[in-house]
Amino acid sequence: MIEDDPYLWLEEIEGEAALAWVAERNAETEAELTADPGFEELRKETREVLSDPARIPYVVRRGPHLYNFWRDAAHLRGVWRRTTLDEYRRPDPRWETVLDVDALAAAEDVPWVWSGASVLRPGHRRALVKLSRDGADATVVREFDVEERAFVPDDEGAFRLPEAKSSVSWIDKDQLFVGTDTGPGSLTASGYPRTVRRWRRGTPLAEAPVVFEGREADVSVATWHDPAPGFERDLAVRHRDFWHSEYFLLPPGAPPVRIEVPDDAEATVHREWLLVQLRSPWLGRPAGALLAFVFEDFLRGERAHEVLFVPDERTVLESWATTRRRVVLETLTDVSSRLHLLTPTTGGGWARSPLGEVPPLSTATVAATAPDEDEEDENAEEVLFDVSGFLQPATLRRAVADAPGDPETLKQAPDRFAAEGLAVRQHFAVSADGTRVPYFVVGPERPEGPAPTLLYGYGGFEVSLTPSYSAVTGRAWLQRGGTYVVANIRGGGEYGPAWHRAALGADRDRAFEDFAAVARDLAARGITAPDRLGISGGSNGGLLMGVMLTRCPGLFGAVVAEVPLLDMLRFHRLLAGSSWMAEYGDPENPADRAHLLRLSPYHNVRAGHGCPPLLLTTSTRDDRVHPGHARKMAARMRELGLPVRYFENTGGGHAGAADHEQAAYVEALVHTFLWRTLSEEGRVPH
Repeated sequence: MIEDDPYLWLEEIEGEAALAWVAERNAETEAELTADPGFEELRKETREVLSDPARIPYVVRRGPHLYNFWRDAAHLRGVWRRTTLDEYRRPDPRWETVLDVDALAAAEDVPWVWSGASVLRPGHRRALVKLSRDGADATVVREFDVEERAFVPDDEGAFRLPEAKSSVSWIDKDQLFVGTDTGPGSLTASGYPRTVRRWRRGTPLAEAPVVFEGREADVSVATWHDPAPGFERDLAVRHRDFWHSEYFLLPPGAPPVRIEVPDDAEATVHREWLLVQLRSPWLGRPAGALLAFVFEDFLRGERAHEVLFVPDERTVLESWATTRRRVVLETLTDVSSRLHLLTPTTGGGWARSPLGEVPPLSTATVAATAPDEDEEDENAEEVLFDVSGFLQPATLRRAVADAPGDPETLKQAPDRFAAEGLAVRQHFAVSADGTRVPYFVVGPERPEGPAPTLLYGYGGFEVSLTPSYSAVTGRAWLQRGGTYVVANIRGGGEYGPAWHRAALGADRDRAFEDFAAVARDLAARGITAPDRLGISGGSNGGLLMGVMLTRCPGLFGAVVAEVPLLDMLRFHRLLAGSSWMAEYGDPENPADRAHLLRLSPYHNVRAGHGCPPLLLTTSTRDDRVHPGHARKMAARMRELGLPVRYFENTGGGHAGAADHEQAAYVEALVHTFLWRTLSEEGRVPH
C-alpha cells in the first residue's frame, strides 16, 4: 500500500518534468512496438477501415436536409455537410460542404476537433458550433450562418463563448440559455455549469440574468427551450449527482416549478406528454418501467398514466426516442435488441407494433428521428434505425409511421473483414454469488484448442455492451485467428436498473467477480487458456482492468487499460472525478474510503505475486479522466519492476485520439502488444 504518494508530480498535466517523463515512456513503448514486423501493415489496415469511403454516413434531419459529419483520408479533422433524402438514397450522394474543419484548423493554426452543433429551430439557419482543442471535453462555441457557410461576424453581435465545459440552447434568434464559466461560483466542483443565464444578443454575458442555478456539489445544471408549435416552454434540470436529478418548468416571470418525478428517474417532456423511465418502483410500477402522463394534468397533481413498457426477468428497456406523435422503444432480451413503435389511440391507450426485423444476437438502435417537423410533413414520423452484429455490417433503414410496406433500406455497410468460418455464440458464466452472467464469443465455428482471446468489459454507469460490428477488431484480431469476447457484467445496464445497482458503491466487487467468472468460464470451455487470454477496457473499464491485474493476475496473459481510472482515493479531486462519487463512493467518507482503498489498483499493485504485462494508454488532453491515473500507475509498476508499457497521445481527449490517423496508430500499438504477448507466432520474452 502507498502511504504517501511519491508521484503526485505526475498529476501536473503539462508540468515540464511530467511531460519529460511521458516523452521517455512513449519513446520506449514506440521503439518496441513499432519495430514489430507487422506494425506498419496493421496501422495501414486500421487507417483504411476507419476512413473507408463506403462506410455509412449517419445523418440527422434538419428541415429538408440531412446533415452528416464526415472524416476520411482527405479530411482528417472532417467536414460538416448536408444533402437531401433523394440524394442520400443514391450510392454516391452529392454533398454540400457546410464547414470544413481541416481548413479552419489550418487557417487558425489550432488543432480543432468537431464537437457538434446546436441548430436554431425553426428555419435551421443559425447554428452554435462547438469546437474542441485537440479533442478535450471543453469547447469553444461560435455562432455560424448555415446558408452563408460562415461564422457570424463579431460586428453583427455574434454569440461566442471561450473554452469551457459549456451548455448552450437557443431560445430564439437573439437569445440563448448559457451555462458556462463566468467566474467564481459559476461552475460545480466537477467543472460543469452551476448557473444558467438568459443571454440577449449584443449584451455582455456577465450582465445576463441568472435564470436557474444549482449547488457547487451538484454535477451540473442545464436549461433549454422547447420550440414545438403549441407546446413552447422552457425547461431545466439539476443533476445532483450521476443518478439523481430534479426537473423543472420555467414559467415566464415566475420561479421554477418542480416536475415531481422521482429523483432517480429519467424524464422527458414531449409535446403533451411527460415520459418517465423508473429506476425504482413508483405508483405501483416496477423499476425499469416507462410511463406516459399528460404533462399539464401531471402539473396539476394528477397521476393517471399509461404504461408503455414493463420489464421482465430477461427483457429491459434500453432507450426510447420520439417522432412527432409516437414513441419508439429499443428493448433488450438477454442483450439482443428489438424495436417497437407505440402510437396513442383515439380511445385511449397505445397501440404497439414491431419496427423492422432484427436477427438474433444483434443490436438495433434508433439513429435519428425528426419530431420538430411540420405537422403535415411525413418526416415528422420518420425513424432511421441501424441494425448490426459482431459479424453483420450495419444496415441503415428508414420507416415512416402509417406508410405502407416494409422499412426502406437506405445504406448497407460493406464487409470489411473475412467472416467465413467465424461464428457468434452467447454463453453464461456463474459468478461468485451464483448470478448468471452473459457473454458473447466471436471466433472460429470449429475451435481447435485454446486460441489467443481478447476479453472486453466495462461494468459501470448503466452502460450496456451490445453486439456491434467492428472492422478494426475484425482486421486486427479475428482475421489473424484470435477470438473476441464481450462480457455483460453487473454495473452495466444489460438487465436494467437492478443489474447496475448490484455493483454500485461498496458492492463494486460484484462487477469484478463477474468478469473473473467469465475468464474462468472461457478456460473451462477450452476457448482459451490464461496465458493466451488478454483483457481490455477503457475509462471505467480501465478501472476494471486495474482491479483484475491486482486481484487475480493468474487469470490473464496481457492487460490493456485505456484512459483508465486507477487512483480511487484521489479520483474525486482530479478534473471531472467528483461527478462519479455516486457511482463509486466518496473517498472523504471513512466508510466509502475503506472499500475504495480495497479496490484501488494504484494502491494495491505489488511485486511478488505475478503480474501479466500491462499496456496503459491515455491522452494529455483528456479533461475527463485525468492522465495522472495512468502516469502514476506506470511509474509505480516501474518502481516495483513489473512489466508495463505506457503511451500517452498528446491530443485526443477522452477518446484517446483526435482523428483517424491518431486512432489507427493507437489501435496498432494495442493490437501489436496483444498479439506479441498472446499468440504463439508473436510471443516474445517479457
